[in-house]
Amino acid sequence: MVLTKKQWILIGSVASVLVVAIVVGVTVGVVVGRKKPEQQTIEPPTTEQTTTEQTTTEQTTIEQRVHAILAEHPLIDGHNDWAWAIRRDFRNNITNVDLYDMTKYHVNNSTPFQTDINRLRKGQVGGQFWSIYTRCTHQGKDATVSFMEQIDLMNRLIAKEPDVFQMATTADEVRQAFQAKKIASLFGIESGQAIESTFSALRLFYQLGVRYMTLTHNCNTPWADQHMVDRPGSTLVKNNGLTEFGKKIIIEMNRLGMLVDLAHVSKKTMLDVLSVSKSPIIFSHSSAYALCNQTRNVQDDVLRLVKDNRGIVMVAFTPIFITCDSNYLGNISGVAAHINHVRNVAGIDSVGLGGDYDGIDETPVGLEDVSTYPKLIEYLISQGNWTDNDIIKLIGGNLLRVMEENEKNARELQETMQPLEDMIPLEDLRKYNFTECRYLDMYPSTTTT
Repeated sequence: MVLTKKQWILIGSVASVLVVAIVVGVTVGVVVGRKKPEQQTIEPPTTEQTTTEQTTTEQTTIEQRVHAILAEHPLIDGHNDWAWAIRRDFRNNITNVDLYDMTKYHVNNSTPFQTDINRLRKGQVGGQFWSIYTRCTHQGKDATVSFMEQIDLMNRLIAKEPDVFQMATTADEVRQAFQAKKIASLFGIESGQAIESTFSALRLFYQLGVRYMTLTHNCNTPWADQHMVDRPGSTLVKNNGLTEFGKKIIIEMNRLGMLVDLAHVSKKTMLDVLSVSKSPIIFSHSSAYALCNQTRNVQDDVLRLVKDNRGIVMVAFTPIFITCDSNYLGNISGVAAHINHVRNVAGIDSVGLGGDYDGIDETPVGLEDVSTYPKLIEYLISQGNWTDNDIIKLIGGNLLRVMEENEKNARELQETMQPLEDMIPLEDLRKYNFTECRYLDMYPSTTTT
């Protein structure tokens, strides 16, 4: 088809309009595209928001740090009375007892249990010295039998939960149990009354796995004074610290490799032991006298001697040892203050943890049971003067060192020493009326035909 002149003019006009429109559109697009966006007003964070965020981040970091430390290094507590609480409330019958959750049991209005498997795991406990204890009223009667009952209980408890607990008697065995992700279980006799003043019983308890002995509880033995003789106005019978026979007990414990525990003893007994012992000693659950002048706590001059001895003071959480105020339970910071004091006086190599759970009716706020150890460690780290290596020593490293040194010294002593065979002087027994329930055939002058 041939277009007319008029049609060609119309097509040209339309094309011109389209070209102009395209040019204008591109130009506008470019200009608009180059135009800066309007500034949005952003409110800066408040000081309170910034502080909260920083605190949350720091706390999370500390929690992660503590969890990592406890995952790699065993937290070993020096004293737990779970066995005693089971004796008190269940007469040592554990067949039908739920060891994972003891919070359900409130027997005879007694103190709620502070220990069970769930909470031990939550607290990342890697090792525990289980206290083998019965009351002072057994002394001179059936003390040895009652302490053996408690060892039997712990043996059955460990056997009942073999995936959780593993018996340990040396530092290496503690490490082996920890590597197997089990709680290393060690035994400590709480009171020398258990041996009824005989070396034979002492050695047999060692063979049963006992690795420390507290020389007294809240009663004298015929050869060592307990702490309450130091109280003003005390009229208790005194031995003036360790007797000569008591000093031989220390020597035999050194030869065996059994740790000497000075928790509960009088100051004179402490000093006597520190002058006699050839191996590092322990305080399994005591605190700092300078912060709370309770006779169960350790005075600064003794702390310095503990440093020289290369021993260890495992700080107890017992409220009255922390606050010296029966109306105030204290808190984590109070326990931390005692830990820091022991560290400052005795040194970082001589401090540890000895919670005394299930041996106390009340606890400091924040340390209600065995699940709370990480919170205490977190608090210490937050103070800024505890390195990871310091924490490793506190939670168990120091105790393992003390055990190893006792083990080494025992091997050396056994090369030159024979087991001691002395008898306690008869007059020492009579002083405490401990001859009535004891046949005295081992004392020739008293044997009748």
